[in-house]
Amino acid sequence: MRKKESFSLKARLNSFRYAIRGVIDFFLEEPNALLHALATVAVTVLILFFHISGSELLALVVVTGLVWITELMNSAIERIMDLVSPEWHPKVKYIKDVAAAAVLVAAVVALLTGCLVFIPKL
Repeated sequence: MRKKESFSLKARLNSFRYAIRGVIDFFLEEPNALLHALATVAVTVLILFFHISGSELLALVVVTGLVWITELMNSAIERIMDLVSPEWHPKVKYIKDVAAAAVLVAAVVALLTGCLVFIPKL
């Protein structure tokens, strides 16, 4: 068992650097990142254009974040599975398909939330 390390500000700062590097790599290597960024910009413009309540804003922020989180996790899962099994395998296909389905579900929930917030304002 590893000995628990004491708190280190340098280690915490490095963990933020690694996370930021992960976001940069995500944008450089994942084509869907641009689509999510464009959708996020569109939602932001709609938020600024329409008068929305605090609870509507909260809902939009949460579902937008959910889509980003699921896409990041999906990308990580796909990379892990490519590393573990470079050749096609039915179990790897299932894992990748389910991870992609999580993104689809999050995107549909976000779309429905956006429709519930913005359609009545048109």
